[in-house]
Amino acid sequence: MSLASAFDHVTTWVFDLDETLYPPTFPLFPQIEARMAQWIVAELGVDLAQADALRRRWWHDHGTTLAGLMREHGADPAPFLAHVHDIDFSVLRPDPDLRAALAALPGRRVIYTNGTAPYAEKVLAARGLSGMWDAVHGIEHADHHPKPDRAAFETVFARDRLDPMRSAMFEDSARNLSVPHDLGLVTVHVGPERAPGAHIHHHAPDLTAFLRAIVATGT
Repeated sequence: MSLASAFDHVTTWVFDLDETLYPPTFPLFPQIEARMAQWIVAELGVDLAQADALRRRWWHDHGTTLAGLMREHGADPAPFLAHVHDIDFSVLRPDPDLRAALAALPGRRVIYTNGTAPYAEKVLAARGLSGMWDAVHGIEHADHHPKPDRAAFETVFARDRLDPMRSAMFEDSARNLSVPHDLGLVTVHVGPERAPGAHIHHHAPDLTAFLRAIVATGT
């Protein structure tokens, strides 16, 4: 199947945010991880090494650190999210080439992140990608269920009223593409190396080049 035919039915393009719409070489998420650890130290009274171990375990077991805090400790998500997203966005740079490639896609463009929508808007502004999205969905729009939970996708997709059979999802986290695949979306893993798994239809080591190829081949 050609790249054109793989996407010629797509009318809604769903993009993850962190390390999908900017490369992991930009030191944004390490700031968030550090602030997560600070929060855990302050709230649970553990040391930094223990906080980092808890953060990693919760990500593995629950999908996000926040989900682990909520499920195991009854944490209030609002102050946690405000704390961890209070970071320096100046480490990001505008990307006019990516903006042009996104703008050329036919149909709706949607953001869906495990961060909050206000955080997403700040990232988009720093990347020069503001004002081109039909919807920006954060974890608050999934009732704080995180990707990769099926309930998270079903809640956000229902809110967006997208047709899964006419949509595509772009994600740097391969495990977050399993449910979209099962729901009928075209799945694209964004990252240097293609992750294994039949739930991944396409691999985009360079997102801008991949999007240009979709349009150039006739979508």
